[in-house]
Amino acid sequence: MPEGADGYWSAMPLPPPGPDAHVLVTGASSGIGAAIARSLATRGYPLLLVARRADALTELAGELRGLSGLTAEVHTADLGTDDGLDTIRDIVLGDERIVGLVNAAGYGVTGRVADLAGDPEQRAALDGLVRLNVLALHDLTVAALAAFTPRVRRGGHAAAVLNVSSITAFQPLPGTASYAASKAFVQSFSEAVHAELAGTGITLTTLSPGLTRTGFADAAGTDAFDKAPDLVVGEAADVAEAGVAAMVAGDRTVTPGLVNQLSALGGRLAPRSLLLPAIDRAMDAFGS
Repeated sequence: MPEGADGYWSAMPLPPPGPDAHVLVTGASSGIGAAIARSLATRGYPLLLVARRADALTELAGELRGLSGLTAEVHTADLGTDDGLDTIRDIVLGDERIVGLVNAAGYGVTGRVADLAGDPEQRAALDGLVRLNVLALHDLTVAALAAFTPRVRRGGHAAAVLNVSSITAFQPLPGTASYAASKAFVQSFSEAVHAELAGTGITLTTLSPGLTRTGFADAAGTDAFDKAPDLVVGEAADVAEAGVAAMVAGDRTVTPGLVNQLSALGGRLAPRSLLLPAIDRAMDAFGS
């Protein structure tokens, strides 16, 4: 790798796969996280799989070993707890085989905040959403950069991070306000850090999918995906492939699908005074 005038290695994408080029994937037990793990395995990357559900991770690990013939380690942890986050942070900081981190863990809660606030269980779900979608992602991203930076400066592998955001990041979203706000944090933080990393040999890519067929809708308590036209609902495998391709290339951000790209653009440009009432009515129609 060529060295820049500031002493940093020139920016490069995710290194080629190999026995010393592992990628750690959170939220790997289902949905987009599992699909990203499959996409990486087909490219030949050994994996460290992280999620709460040991049975699902073990099943996926066996599948991935069949795809790649390489290691797929299982690390069961709840990143919404201090103990779980501490465990995975220590792995990110201490395992020098890791050259890539995928933050795919997260969940959503639907409903109006004022309606949810009086229910202790729903209030706890909102708190947990922020801990997982924001704090855990931020913590593990910072840990990865702390681990990657000195190794890259010493002339080691380049390294890459992929953070899973959402097109909900591009506008406030009544009916799922906390989720959209958490993804706005992911988008803003990740794009800013990508710019900070220019010329360091480390890249940070943000994947911002739209509606995607996963277990997310059931977990969030919404049937919106069933009501949406097929044109605007993506497949997890396609979304994952777009994210991994962008991570491998070291791109700043990727939003799969033309409809989603137009939606993200509209969310950024439309006046809030017009956009928010329209979204509020639309979310009512979808039962949020």
